[in-house]
Amino acid sequence: MALDERHVFTHSQLEQILSKCIGKTLQEVDAQHVLAGKKRNKGYAGAVIEQSVLGYPADSDRRPDLIVDGTPVELKTTGLVTSKKSKANGDSGYKAKEPVSVTAVRPDYIETEDFEHSGFWEKAQHLLFVYYLYAHKTDSPADYGDFPLLGYQFVDFIGEDKELLKHDWEIVRDFIKRIRAEHPEDPQSQYPRISSELNRQKLSVIDTAPKWPNPPRFRLKASFVTAIYNKYAGITFDDLPDDIRGLGELDRECHRLAALYGGKTVAELFQIFAINSRPAKSDGEAVTVRMFGGSAKKMSKVEIFAKFGVHAKSLVLTKRGGRTEDTKLFPVDFDELQDPSARFEESSFYTYFSEAQLLCSVFEEPSPEAPFAENAFRGFKRFTFSDDFINTEVRAVWNRMRELIFNHELRIVPKLRKDGTPIINKTGVPSEAPNWPKSAEHTVFIRGTGNNSLPQCKSLVVNGLHMYTQDVWVKGTYLAAQLNALPFL
Repeated sequence: MALDERHVFTHSQLEQILSKCIGKTLQEVDAQHVLAGKKRNKGYAGAVIEQSVLGYPADSDRRPDLIVDGTPVELKTTGLVTSKKSKANGDSGYKAKEPVSVTAVRPDYIETEDFEHSGFWEKAQHLLFVYYLYAHKTDSPADYGDFPLLGYQFVDFIGEDKELLKHDWEIVRDFIKRIRAEHPEDPQSQYPRISSELNRQKLSVIDTAPKWPNPPRFRLKASFVTAIYNKYAGITFDDLPDDIRGLGELDRECHRLAALYGGKTVAELFQIFAINSRPAKSDGEAVTVRMFGGSAKKMSKVEIFAKFGVHAKSLVLTKRGGRTEDTKLFPVDFDELQDPSARFEESSFYTYFSEAQLLCSVFEEPSPEAPFAENAFRGFKRFTFSDDFINTEVRAVWNRMRELIFNHELRIVPKLRKDGTPIINKTGVPSEAPNWPKSAEHTVFIRGTGNNSLPQCKSLVVNGLHMYTQDVWVKGTYLAAQLNALPFL
C-alpha cells in the first residue's frame, strides 16, 4: 500500500501544527466536525487529531501512522485524568486514563521474530503522544468537545526503556513458542494463558489484552505511560544505583536486601540509613526506598518503580501472621462511575487491580503494644490480585456503586456502634457516611477520608449528596492471609 502524502511531515511542521492546539479544546480544533458523529467511539479524540489537526483520514494499517523526517512514527492520542497527587507533592497532577494499545499479538508470526524486527518494535520504537484531559464522563461524541489538549511529546525508546520493552516482549514471545511446542495440535486452547499467566506476575511495562479468543494486543501499561508523561511535565524522579530490568530482577534484589537487613528493627534501620526523625509507620516506605539505594520518601518517586506500577506497602504482622489494619489503595473516579456507557474492563478499578504490584515490606511486632520502632523487618513479598478476585470481588463493588448511583439508592446514613447508638464526632456532630459497599460485606470496600464532619468540608458531591473524598480499600485480614500463603522473595 502506497503511503498517503498527508502522512508525511517534518518534525518542525508537526511542532508548529500541534503547538497551536495546546490549550484549545477538541471542539475548537475539530475543523472536520468529527465530533458531530452520533455513534459512540472511544477513539474520537484520536480521530480529531488525525482528521482535523493533521489532515489525513482514519487509518488502521499495521504500519506506523506518520513519516517524520523519514522516520516512521506512531501517533498515540492519549487521555489523562486528574490524579489525587499534586505538584506540591512532586507530581504532575495527571495520570494515564488507561493503557495505550500498540499492536496486535500475532501468535502465528511472533515465534519467528526477533525484537529488533518485530511488529511490536516497528510500532513502538518512535511514538508521538498527544495528550488531552479526559475531564468528565461522556455520553456522546459531542461530550468530548470541551476536553482540552495538554501537550505533545515525541518519545524514542532507547537505553533502559528499550531494554524494559524488549524484556517483556521476549517473555511473551517465548511463552507463545513454548505453548506451540507443547500443544502443536491445538495451541489456541492455551492462548488465554498469555494474559492470565504473564500480565501481573511477569510483565513490567507492557501487558496483553483482551483475553483470547478476542484478539489480544500489546499495550503500554498505564503506570508506564504516566511515568512518561510526568517526565514530560518536568517531574524529577529518583534513580537507583543499580538497574532493575524486570520484575524477576526486582524479586532477586528483594531477596538480597532481605538477607542483608532481615531481623533488624525499624530503629536500627533508621540508624543505618541516617534517617533523622522519630520512627513512625508512615516512614516505612522511605526505609524501603533507602534499602534499594534511593533517597526519595515515596516509592512512586523512584522512576523504575513508577514505570512498573509498584506500590509500596509496609505491613505489620503479629507473630502468628495476623493483621488488623485495612489497606487504602486509590481514590474513586466518580466521573467514570457515573458514565452509563463505561465498561468495567476499561475502568480505573480494573486498571489498578490488574496492573498493581504491591511490594510489601513485612514487619513483625514483638507485642501489640510495641511502638513501630521496635518492629523487626522480615523481608519482602510481592502481591498481585488474581483474575478471579478482580472479576468477582472488585467487579461486584464497581457494579454495586453504579447501582446505587443510577437507581438513586445512594444515601447518607448514620454510623452506629455495635449496640446501635450513634457515633458522635469530636465536633459534637453525629458521624455519618454514604451507603457505599462496606467492609462488613465486602473484601474490597469504600471509605471516606476526612477529619471535619461539617458539610462545607465535604467537597465531593454525588447525586446531590455531600461527602468526603472516597477511596478504595482492601481488608487487612484478606491481605494478611494472601501474604501468609506467599514465600518471602
